[in-house]
Amino acid sequence: MGLVLSILTGLLFGTGVYLLLHKSFMKLVAGVIIFGNACNLFLLIAGGLIRDNPAFVEKEGGGAVPTESMADPLPQAFILTAIVIGLGVQAFVIVLLKRVYQTSKTNNVDELTTTDKI
Repeated sequence: MGLVLSILTGLLFGTGVYLLLHKSFMKLVAGVIIFGNACNLFLLIAGGLIRDNPAFVEKEGGGAVPTESMADPLPQAFILTAIVIGLGVQAFVIVLLKRVYQTSKTNNVDELTTTDKI
């Protein structure tokens, strides 16, 4: 399972970079979104796919706590944070490209000859 998800993550990273290098604004937005999803999947895989002992577990009075049924919450928290940050970046890129399109009246990155008007 880990190998399949690792290959899928690599394909998503490759697809995201490929779309980021296109001339069209819409493909650029799709590349940013796919690249963000690839980063989230990478964090999930890096956090481990099997249940393991959590990072910090102890009783108040000392002693052992059974940890067999607990999952480590840190990767899940990182992924939630990454999703929120990714959503903010995606919204910013969409608004920025909309403003560039309104100003320059073109959807092609190569046709943006001057940025003095923006």
